[in-house]
Amino acid sequence: MLQLREKILEALRSALPITIIVYVISLLPWFSFTRAELIGFTIGAVLLIVGIGLFNLGADLAMIPMGTHVGAGLSRQKKLSLLLIVCFALGLLITVAEPDLQVLAKQVASVMNGTALIVTVGVGVGLFLVVAILRIVFKQRLAMLLMLFYMLMFAVALLLSANGNLALMPMAFDSGGVTTGPITVPFIMALCVGISSVLGDRHSQQNSFGMVALCSIGPILAVLLLGTFSRSELTYTVPNFAIDNDVIGAFINTAIHTCKEVGVALGLIVVFFLVCQFIFLKLHKRQLIRIGLGVVLTYIGLVLFLTGVNVGFMPIGYKLGVALSEMNRYLIVGLGLVMGVLVVLAEPAIHVLNQQVEEVTGGYITRRAMLTGLCIGVGGAIALSLVRIIFDFSLAYYIVPGYFISLALSLFVPPVYTAIAFDSGGVASGPMTSGFILPFAIGTCMGLHGEEAVLRDAFGVVALVAMAPLITIQLLGFRAIVHNRIRHKLAMKRILDADDQQIINFM
Repeated sequence: MLQLREKILEALRSALPITIIVYVISLLPWFSFTRAELIGFTIGAVLLIVGIGLFNLGADLAMIPMGTHVGAGLSRQKKLSLLLIVCFALGLLITVAEPDLQVLAKQVASVMNGTALIVTVGVGVGLFLVVAILRIVFKQRLAMLLMLFYMLMFAVALLLSANGNLALMPMAFDSGGVTTGPITVPFIMALCVGISSVLGDRHSQQNSFGMVALCSIGPILAVLLLGTFSRSELTYTVPNFAIDNDVIGAFINTAIHTCKEVGVALGLIVVFFLVCQFIFLKLHKRQLIRIGLGVVLTYIGLVLFLTGVNVGFMPIGYKLGVALSEMNRYLIVGLGLVMGVLVVLAEPAIHVLNQQVEEVTGGYITRRAMLTGLCIGVGGAIALSLVRIIFDFSLAYYIVPGYFISLALSLFVPPVYTAIAFDSGGVASGPMTSGFILPFAIGTCMGLHGEEAVLRDAFGVVALVAMAPLITIQLLGFRAIVHNRIRHKLAMKRILDADDQQIINFM
């Protein structure tokens, strides 16, 4: 019960800032939320908080141990082909259960079948999880692999442009951001730690960093390739965000539909794990009971989270964006900056990341510096996304130079900084980004330019939020390294400039 309480309090801190903003705005005379919308938002906030709390606890009890046991058990089989096949299947199945991806799939259903998008993204994650495992086995540098695959990704984006489907590019980059969500990240990192520990690599903890970075490339490439070979005309229709007067009925109907979808997604993972347990894991009964409890909590948490987001948060975010689009444009950008800062301050996983980075870097990057940098980076990313919506220009003007700077920095900082930076994008683009910020961007674009511009301009906000830590953390790492070298040079200069007597006394 103590663990559950802590998880729910973390979820409360995550959702509370956005919730307070909505309630404050609802009191202003320029905004008119209906009674049904406010009731739906309130119920949705409660469901989201409880759902995230149960889900995170379930992930700790089930998803992380499952990943660690499967990774270690597969490695002990000493069969690389079996390891790669199972990891591909796990990457596919774990992505199907990712809640942030399901939220995105619902919002782009008019362009691409939701199931097709989820499966395509799952295949991309599975393939690049295989690449990540091969990197561990053959001990390849992460920076070189990132450069290779990002160059390939931009080449495919050019092909997409030549095919006339460039409007699909923002959605493709968003799919990479939402895939590295609260269920995929801990499972993949646990899987790779288990594999590294059995393979005897003394850098097993460091090898767990960078796995998520590689796996986030797969969905982007997969969706870009899907758009490249697709000959159909892309016509986007904004989903119906309206809340009916029958609020309770809307929650019940959504919950029933969500129960089926989540049951299928998690059921596939559980069946796969049980097959591994029967063949080679042979875990103790007590461990299986603990994992089973975690799966149940994960299931309940996912259902509550998705129901709360779909019925409560997304409609309010959309309507807020539409209302603000009719007012001062600078107000929209300013609010986006504030929301980005609040998302960073409230996200529990970011505080865990900050502590982790401080420990790994030996204090060269402090938690305070990390938090400040991420606040500026994520807040700026959301503000720049809204600027792009207002002035209607391509996402490529942000993405290309942003990733070029990120990859260039990777040549000057130690590999661990690069690995942590590229993994941190999934932490920054959490549930609030896909469940509230993206609908807010869609509403803003709808109010300013109409439905035909939404796919081209509104999507891409998740991608920019995911890209912000890539630059921020590596810049902090670069600053720490330069500062350390300057201190070393100054110390050496003082020693060399001192006379012999001072040196003797100093010794």
